[in-house]
Amino acid sequence: MKIETTMRALADPTRLRIMRLLSAMELAVGELAQVLGQSQPRVSRHVAILCDAGLAERHREGSWVFLRASVGNERGNPVGEAVSRLLATAEREDDAFATMCADDRRQLKNIRGAREENAASYFARHADEWDELRQLHSPDQQVEERLFQALGEEPLGQLLDIGTGSGRMAELFAPQADHIVALDKSLDMLRVARAKLQNLPSDGIELVQGDFVALPFQAHRFDTVLLHQVLHFAQDPAAALTEAARVTRPAGRIAIVDFAAHDHEELRDRHAHVRLGFTDKAIRDLLREAGYQPAKPIALDEGELTVKIWLGTRIGVPASTDQKEAVR
Repeated sequence: MKIETTMRALADPTRLRIMRLLSAMELAVGELAQVLGQSQPRVSRHVAILCDAGLAERHREGSWVFLRASVGNERGNPVGEAVSRLLATAEREDDAFATMCADDRRQLKNIRGAREENAASYFARHADEWDELRQLHSPDQQVEERLFQALGEEPLGQLLDIGTGSGRMAELFAPQADHIVALDKSLDMLRVARAKLQNLPSDGIELVQGDFVALPFQAHRFDTVLLHQVLHFAQDPAAALTEAARVTRPAGRIAIVDFAAHDHEELRDRHAHVRLGFTDKAIRDLLREAGYQPAKPIALDEGELTVKIWLGTRIGVPASTDQKEAVR
């Protein structure tokens, strides 16, 4: 990040406003235009300058392009960190700039409201089928509590939530993680998750479209990887776990929440399940083959379908004491 380019990019009131807006949440170009009261082509030109300077970055979700700030403490760039602090200080100390930023943030309420309305509409269309599935297994709250206990008090660090769906797991574990990447292949589900997670600090959550058999991340990036009710959609579970292992740091952890093996064939047609659950041996073998040391599974069997929590530690450095109690 060159200082001359950085300072030129910031030498415009609209671009300063954009940077403060992106510090609050990710926004699509059209949403930025709505908040700023400017045309989309004009906003796109400002965005291009910020992206070229390395101050913001684009990512595409279908036909939408979202923007996120690429400055902040988690980026590991001293100049970017200084820019982030400078803008925050300017908003505190410059009354005119603070008033402008406050007005912009009030406009964000309309964006949040529209996202929540779209998410509610999506849930309403699918509520019956999801309610039908929930009735077959232990209550969601109980599953979440056991998963929370299973991961314990160890820091989650950089967490990857594969198949984030509604974003509930990302929301649940946000206080314990340094940073969360919520990934889903479905654009519809990403928009639902975006509505749920939009009030979290923007530098703590990142939404990404991607496939679990071709994760768009460098190796050894994450301390914790989570697959919550995802693996039964995999045509090739081994490929999915191999990819998960690739992006997990040595001694990092994986948590798989899914159904124990069952014979509810109707779930294939009604809910697109590819796998009718998994045996403990199947998951244990998959984890070992991918490069994890498996731990003793946890069962929640208060329903027709038993929910299992399988944990593993990425081999590379000695596993923790708890994880060494692998199933023989």
